[in-house]
Amino acid sequence: MLGTIHLTTFIISGLLLNLYPGQDTMYIVSRSMSQGKKAGIVSVLGISSGGLIHTLLAGLGLSSILAASNMAFYVVKVIGALYLLYLGFRTIFSKHVNLNSDSYLSKQTNFQIYEQGLLTNLLNPKVALFFLSFLPQFVNQNNNYGTFTFLFLGSIFLCTGTIWCIIVAIFSAAISEKIKKNEKITLIFEKITGIIFIGLGINLLRDKI
Repeated sequence: MLGTIHLTTFIISGLLLNLYPGQDTMYIVSRSMSQGKKAGIVSVLGISSGGLIHTLLAGLGLSSILAASNMAFYVVKVIGALYLLYLGFRTIFSKHVNLNSDSYLSKQTNFQIYEQGLLTNLLNPKVALFFLSFLPQFVNQNNNYGTFTFLFLGSIFLCTGTIWCIIVAIFSAAISEKIKKNEKITLIFEKITGIIFIGLGINLLRDKI
């Protein structure tokens, strides 16, 4: 179908991979618990948009540059890690005159939340390599659809992943709403979010190809 092979296997494999918690899941959970359901869902949309771009790059063969060049992989990895570290430290050390003052996270617009989700995904070279290595296994080498086949497979994977991540965001936000009784706890949640961002950045730096 549309230049694919073993499509049923691909869908099942994609569902299982989506259920496995990774960096994106941790990011979404922390956002949802500190900022609420809406912020969590917007973060999901940003991350999914990044995944769509990675799919397109894999189809065009551009992601192979990361796979072939240690330097390119290292540069993207460092930029992505530094961005996560920036978000983490900015969140932790944002100043509060009092509990009623706006924090760094609470002042963010939906576009800023979306943009940050997009960038954390785009600047993770392991995501690019995942799409580059996973999608071609289900592409018929003799197909006439070219990049469209990659987009078709990527869209299926991202649709199921987006639905699952939205469920995670809603569930995480619901749990935090039951826990957060006052503004002090809300601030604690934000600091924890910052620590998670820093942890994700450090983990990305430690990752190898």
